[in-house]
Amino acid sequence: MGPLAGIRVLDLSQIVSGPMAGAWLADQGADVIKLESPEGDPVTGFGARRAGISGIYVAVNRGKRGEKLDLKDPASHPRFEELVRWADVLIENFRPGAMAKLGFPYERCAALNPRLVWCSITGFGPDGPYANLRAYDPVVQAASGVCALQAGADPEPRLVGTLIFDKVTAITAAQAITAALFARERTGAGQKVEVPMLDAAVAFNWVEGMYNQAFVEGPEVPMPDYATFGRLWRAKDGWVALSALQDVEFRALREALGHPESLADPVFDTGAGRFAELPRMMAAMGAEIAKRTVAELMEGFTRAGAVGCVVNDRISLMADPQVRHNRCLVEVDQGPAGRVRVARHPIRFSATPAVDVPGPAPRLAGNGPG
Repeated sequence: MGPLAGIRVLDLSQIVSGPMAGAWLADQGADVIKLESPEGDPVTGFGARRAGISGIYVAVNRGKRGEKLDLKDPASHPRFEELVRWADVLIENFRPGAMAKLGFPYERCAALNPRLVWCSITGFGPDGPYANLRAYDPVVQAASGVCALQAGADPEPRLVGTLIFDKVTAITAAQAITAALFARERTGAGQKVEVPMLDAAVAFNWVEGMYNQAFVEGPEVPMPDYATFGRLWRAKDGWVALSALQDVEFRALREALGHPESLADPVFDTGAGRFAELPRMMAAMGAEIAKRTVAELMEGFTRAGAVGCVVNDRISLMADPQVRHNRCLVEVDQGPAGRVRVARHPIRFSATPAVDVPGPAPRLAGNGPG
């Protein structure tokens, strides 16, 4: 049984941030009911799909039960009250005030169930100048400063090519929910947990993305932005990523490349020396990598314990030997849609294992439990 076995979650959320948080709790053993309006979750039809259901929907709703309920209809309210009393956790990611307009603000639900942990995910927070904005991942990427960090040689900002802050917010929310459940064990009382996407994004981005802004009086020695150190390297037949920030890592990388003469200069032995001679070192590194195939480079990286790895594309990722060894991907039987690949829950518990192969996402064709 998973670590959250016995915990009951009422998931009202849509798209990715809230549903993915609920899926993580389901993977860890919680009983999750996804509650959808008659119109359904918009992400059901977004992206690649079979039999009317998208891969994204399955990925973030696998392992849940389902029920349709129209909270705009007062006739549905007794059933919703029943579900609120049943739940340990409620997740919603509507705009601020939406639940109150439906007649169920936090205060009413807390009165129905004082032990309820209510997790509210918003784009920009419950109030403030941006509170009424509809928020999707690209908007939060822009506001958090991440787009500006993706600029290359030109100053043009760029989006990260994934729903990074939907997913960061989901993981942040799942951690916050479990922390609130732990607090409830001590106090006996539930609470409301606010998770603005903007706040999660700024916290995620701040660590290295904003290190020149960390010191209020300014750093003693301003450094190039961390993003300027990152690049990929072209091999004979593909690409690799590598790094050598520490001296021991550079020695391992040099060993992985067979101790080439071009990297033997003693000035490269220290971080200060490598930084001072960065253009020359990078040129020499690029030339050595370009002489070798990806397979040759990977053999050297693994033998020497260097910081380096192949750049997988969407297809090669699924065949990657470490991905296969770790069983990162499993298949869900999604009925009419056939088998659907999803990422297996990444956390390994020694005593209370997470769900190994989750159940399907709910198909909510009609009213009632699904």
